Amino acid sequence: MKILVVVQARSGSTRLPNKVLMPLAGEPLLVRQLERIQAASVPFQLVVATTTEAKDQVIRDICKSVGVQCFDGHPTDLLDRHYQVAAQEQPDAVVKIPSDCPLIDPAIIDKVLTAYIENHDKYDFVSNLHPATYPDGNDVEIFSMSVLETAWREAKKELERQHTTPFIWEQPERFRIMNVEWESGLDYSMSHRFTIDYREDYEFIKAVYDALWRKDRPIFTLEDILDLLENHPEIYEMNSKYAGVNWYREHIGELKTITSKQTKQLL
Repeated sequence: MKILVVVQARSGSTRLPNKVLMPLAGEPLLVRQLERIQAASVPFQLVVATTTEAKDQVIRDICKSVGVQCFDGHPTDLLDRHYQVAAQEQPDAVVKIPSDCPLIDPAIIDKVLTAYIENHDKYDFVSNLHPATYPDGNDVEIFSMSVLETAWREAKKELERQHTTPFIWEQPERFRIMNVEWESGLDYSMSHRFTIDYREDYEFIKAVYDALWRKDRPIFTLEDILDLLENHPEIYEMNSKYAGVNWYREHIGELKTITSKQTKQLL
């Protein structure tokens, strides 16, 4: 099975501009995230999908420097950008991993991709997000090329075009949805925040990298991070006020499969 992993990245960001360029252990955040994605064991092709805008030349330059393929696409229609790169590469299955997950655990990527590979005749869409149980920032979604094409052709709402996959997971009556839950039985999706949208998120992620990243052991695990936070609660506190804050909060009432318990409003 040919699997295409697409990481959508751009230099512009409303809340934290140039967040994918911020330094972690001597390299841009995007490089560190690609390093962790490439540490997964399941075979796949990796592509960064950026925009056609001139300011994103820096993204193209970073990808070239680390030998990762880069695709230029629509600046705001992320569903179109995702589909166009997939149409070019013609995979059997397509993966979405956001570029704001620099602490993503390669083992979690393997788990979600393996679940799809073993059940692709039973499910159209497999993720670890519906509902989420892992700490926020370990997002992996995989779906067939044909399902992506259907979404690209039929999705009309702005949130469906902007967030790539809601057209699929908002229709469980139409698409066969499988969820991969954290095997610990815990749910840290609303209490532990490993994603980046705010300056405090960067300070948290940088503190984790400063403590755990080593040149001879660049890949640390989810368990390593949780152990660090248990022993150093001051690191956990750095961005804890944003735990549970996600884009769902702007569309409660519009999303059929998301409840107010799965997001947090900023005060």
